[in-house]
Amino acid sequence: MKDPFFFGYGSLVNRRTHAYENAQPARLSGWRRAWRASPLRAVCYLTAVPCDESEIDGLIASVPGADWEALDHRERAYARVPLNGNVSHQAGEVDLAVYAIKPGAHADPTRQNPVLMSYLDVVVQGYLDVFGRSGVDHFFETTDGWHAPIKNDRAAPIYPRAQATSDEEKDLVDGWLKDLSAEIE
Repeated sequence: MKDPFFFGYGSLVNRRTHAYENAQPARLSGWRRAWRASPLRAVCYLTAVPCDESEIDGLIASVPGADWEALDHRERAYARVPLNGNVSHQAGEVDLAVYAIKPGAHADPTRQNPVLMSYLDVVVQGYLDVFGRSGVDHFFETTDGWHAPIKNDRAAPIYPRAQATSDEEKDLVDGWLKDLSAEIE
């Protein structure tokens, strides 16, 4: 039996944040990313929400021996949702799952739960590494909720998997946030 795979669409796209094997680009149809607040975390974070006319790029990787425990712990604010045939990838026939906040367990972002810049930097760094500049552009274009306040924590990152980012990566994030008229605190 083949190992199952997860589909990552946020920080899991950044291979520097995990050691899962067989990582490769993929595209998920019928879903869209959104910044959402949840009582399960103090900050706003990404989730995948069903949306028939959307597609999002991401990364799939295997979960050796179907040992989901560590990944379930990392993604503990999410539910693991099986995916049935709506992911384009090169891994052959594999069981796939995506992590998403349960319907009804999330809300629009507020000042009390901003998006962490250190989290956004990690996500964009991953997309740049895997998909290049066009992948970063597609990430911003296929993500809802840019009205969320952005907490600039770059000087003292709060996000537990924060990575060192280059000036080019920061400029890319900053440029998109400016174009989106995002509110940076």
